Amino acid sequence: MTDLFRFWFGWVTPVGRRRYFIHGAGLMLFKYLADAAVIWLAAGVVWTPFDYFDPVFSLRTAALGQGHELLTFLLAIWTLPFLWIGVSLSMRRALDAGRSAWVVIAFFMPFFNYLLMLVLSVLPSRPARPGAPPQTVDPRLKSALYAVAAGLAITIPTVLLALYERRFYSLGLFLGTPFTLGAICANVYNRKRPGPFRNTVPVVLLTVAILGLVLVLFALEGIICIAMAFPIAVVAALAGAVLGRAIATKSSETGMSAGMAALILPLAVLIEPNRAPAPLREVVTTVEIAAPPAQVWKTVVAFPELPAPTELIFRAGVAAPIRAHIDGTGVGAIRYCEFTTGSFVEPITTWDEPSVLAFDVTKNPPPMNEMSPYRKVYAPHLDGYFQAVKGEFELAALPGGRTRLIGHTWYRMEMYPQVYWDGMADRIIEAIHRRVLDHVKHVAEGR
Repeated sequence: MTDLFRFWFGWVTPVGRRRYFIHGAGLMLFKYLADAAVIWLAAGVVWTPFDYFDPVFSLRTAALGQGHELLTFLLAIWTLPFLWIGVSLSMRRALDAGRSAWVVIAFFMPFFNYLLMLVLSVLPSRPARPGAPPQTVDPRLKSALYAVAAGLAITIPTVLLALYERRFYSLGLFLGTPFTLGAICANVYNRKRPGPFRNTVPVVLLTVAILGLVLVLFALEGIICIAMAFPIAVVAALAGAVLGRAIATKSSETGMSAGMAALILPLAVLIEPNRAPAPLREVVTTVEIAAPPAQVWKTVVAFPELPAPTELIFRAGVAAPIRAHIDGTGVGAIRYCEFTTGSFVEPITTWDEPSVLAFDVTKNPPPMNEMSPYRKVYAPHLDGYFQAVKGEFELAALPGGRTRLIGHTWYRMEMYPQVYWDGMADRIIEAIHRRVLDHVKHVAEGR
């Protein structure tokens, strides 16, 4: 048994294509049968081989239904040792076949990992040249892979726990998770062979990038969300890397101590208290129109279809306004502002024609269609974390039969740190305002 574990988790024993295929296929079958049995007993769901090979993790979560978030988290933890075995076997198989050990990076990528395993199961062993030293894993690569694996082993379960169990985009998720990732990566990378900080930076950045790629390729998040979160994640990860490297080079702390410290992160996400509702924020946009208020009013209440958006922010997937119509007139009428992701439902609260039109927002569509390799992404942040609460149009008469049109939106953002996400939300709402107000201007002026 000891030899088997050394073969699975070690770095020395060469791996021929026959042993690689037998052990790889056997472990995949064992894991599938174990997963399927646990899911059947816990949720009463039949887990087919097709479900097992489907990389869209969020679809698996949806198939299990509500109330099984903890099961999803535990299955993700159970996957980690199999992931490491796959990396270890694949790296040694690549070296045995005379290929670069760096191809093992593909093992972290859905779809590509199966292709890699298939190719490595076919490639013949390449005998060493006479007098050439045996192929071994570069110590720097080994340390880097240990560092990447350690960082992902802590952060992936933490992200799953935060998003699917707590459903809470907290400070711990956006700051604590990348900080811990950077600290663990840097600590592991520098523990045996300390080097300058500049050598640690690429390893940390690679781990952050792989984490983002995993979230996208497993359909946990979309490309736009990851791109928006990437800058803050990089800063936090590099800050953590400074600490992790310092502990590795200047402290006598053991690897066990680092591992125990890292386990605090998932526990912190579990116990982090929910914060009070975020305060309302207001975005105001103004445009001047060469038409009297009475004419502008008609267009504000219900405007015709806008042309297809050309702005990059909307083409990337952010919800764009299309048209607006209204059922009824006066207070109590229902206005529907249609976006590319659905309709905002807006009961009228103030009808002061032609000066003020105010409304509450009782239904919000998803704020965006996430860019993804898949047709549909079930990203939790699309469900209720951004909420438009109310809006208002003010029309002020100007000399010469002109009108100043002022658009107001009050919204609440339940993602932390709010100082970071609110700034982005302000700019997005400003772009939406500008698109609507410019359209009203063109229609009212008869262009």
